[in-house]
Amino acid sequence: MLMDMEEDHHQNSTKTKHSTALLILSCLLLTLGNCGGPLIMRLYFIHGGKRVWLSSWLETGGWPVILVPLAAAYYRRRRRHTTTSTTAKLFQMNLFLFVGSAVIGLLTGLDDYIYADGVARLPVSTLSLIIASHLAFTAGFAFLLVRQRFTSYSVNAVVLLTIGGAVLALHTSGDRPKGESEKDYVVGFLMTLSAAALYGFVLPLVELMYKKSKQRITYSLVLEIQMVMCFFATVFCTIGMLINNDFKAIPREAKRFGLGETKYYVVLVCSAIVWQAFFLGAIGIIFCASSLQSGIVIAALLPVTEVLAVLFYHESFPAEKGVSLALSLWGFISYFYGEIKHSKKKKKDKKLNPETETSQIPNP
Repeated sequence: MLMDMEEDHHQNSTKTKHSTALLILSCLLLTLGNCGGPLIMRLYFIHGGKRVWLSSWLETGGWPVILVPLAAAYYRRRRRHTTTSTTAKLFQMNLFLFVGSAVIGLLTGLDDYIYADGVARLPVSTLSLIIASHLAFTAGFAFLLVRQRFTSYSVNAVVLLTIGGAVLALHTSGDRPKGESEKDYVVGFLMTLSAAALYGFVLPLVELMYKKSKQRITYSLVLEIQMVMCFFATVFCTIGMLINNDFKAIPREAKRFGLGETKYYVVLVCSAIVWQAFFLGAIGIIFCASSLQSGIVIAALLPVTEVLAVLFYHESFPAEKGVSLALSLWGFISYFYGEIKHSKKKKKDKKLNPETETSQIPNP
């Protein structure tokens, strides 16, 4: 009996380490995508790019990258199945998850277009802080869809990060890109806010799909879900590109690009790869933790994007942006301080009641 308990404890400890490593990896991917994605997309527009549908297509067009870790996961499953009479499946996803991923993918494609239209009209520093308001939408939909529980720290973080984005609504003068009308600026503001609201709905919807699925959710299955979502989002944007004749316009636009034709294609490829890192990171955090935590990490990284935009693109940084940045950082610190306290309490409870310890994250 004692040996069984020790073995279970060892297995749970190993799974916890795997979960922590996966969470850290997801956070790193999300950091790369969340900070690099808007900067590269804005670079495209600054130097003469005009195609919004193309930019939205690039947000999910890098989905074939996911085939690499999926191939590795399949190879690992095949090795495990060599000792049994069963055959490893190439794809594990059932019909429910496929349909759910396809629907969420189409919503993601719509969100990609709305977001890209906002990037085309607004400075990255302004756009990033408006996007921070998505946390309020994520929190609301997480409560309605998955009954997300809130602590005083998470509530404080949501309020601060949301107010930080709302502060920008008090300041529009002197922040418009050169030559842009006030009407275009307002449209960009509203489009970005709409993108924040829609993505705030998508994150809890992914978590709800996990909870409603009768299939055991593993990380390799999460990768399959992400691939299907990105594929259908890309199909949605491809239709828009065909209607808008974007494919025919790409060679002409490349020749007129401010950084040169070769760098034009480099920007497109880098954009696709970096945005794929964003989606892999976001969905990975949902798998390891929750949609709310994924939303909070995204919101917490937005001030970093803002600072980078000021450094690289020399965008204005008035007092309102400083206040918004301070509130966002305060919310970030508040949330993770609460998470650290909760983690310590959870470890203490497990030591007092080891028999109730259960693993939430299965092996990939």
